[in-house]
Amino acid sequence: IFAFSVRQPSVLFVKMIKWFLAALVLSLTESGKTPRPQLPSYIKVCHRSDPNLNDCVRESVERIRPYLSQGIPELEIPGCEPLILPEIVMNQGKGSIMVQSKYKDMQIFGPSQFKLRSVKVDTEKNKVKIKLYLPRLEMIGNYSIQGRIMMLPIAGHGISTGNYTDIEATAVMQGEKYEKDGETYLNIKEFHTDFSIGHASVHLTNLFEGDKQLGDSMNEFLNDNWKSLAEEIKPILEKTISDLFKKFSNKIYQKYPL
Repeated sequence: IFAFSVRQPSVLFVKMIKWFLAALVLSLTESGKTPRPQLPSYIKVCHRSDPNLNDCVRESVERIRPYLSQGIPELEIPGCEPLILPEIVMNQGKGSIMVQSKYKDMQIFGPSQFKLRSVKVDTEKNKVKIKLYLPRLEMIGNYSIQGRIMMLPIAGHGISTGNYTDIEATAVMQGEKYEKDGETYLNIKEFHTDFSIGHASVHLTNLFEGDKQLGDSMNEFLNDNWKSLAEEIKPILEKTISDLFKKFSNKIYQKYPL
């Protein structure tokens, strides 16, 4: 639960979705007057005029899949399995969750197993909609936490483990074209995301200075109420994810003309 509730909560999702988002962005660009930066040979570039563009983009994304473990240095995409996050920080001070926490040396297992549900590209409206499914994510790392959750105090430091299953995610990009040096580029004006988690479980060791009874009670409370806790942080999480996806997409589009 808490691994998603961070000051930059989208770090995990951004690194996962960078893999197929990079393929998506690159597949919608074509060679123009401006020389392209060198791309890996396995990146399939699609033509925007292709009547089967959606299928082409899907194939481009799938071609990247075998390279996820080692990453793609040319696109500044890190490897995974496990995906390592050195530090995540949470400062949540509104609603029923008021906590400060840190997670260090987090290992994330399962991100490369994402399944691309669908890709819909509207070249006339410069709009793209993608849907993803992640069967399972497992996380483990060190944590420290202090604050209140639903009026209950929580404090501790130790090992945090989490399991998240049946994750559905949708992203919608809306862009506009602009001219630069005789070439046409795309600027992403809006990027919206939505996600849902089928089930989540978490376990924090050494809560309340090692008090087993209090620690067990808090872990049980967190797992019994994970849905309401997730809904509490969902709006700010989705906004942060959207903002970072928008920034990442534009970073690539600025390099490659349409």
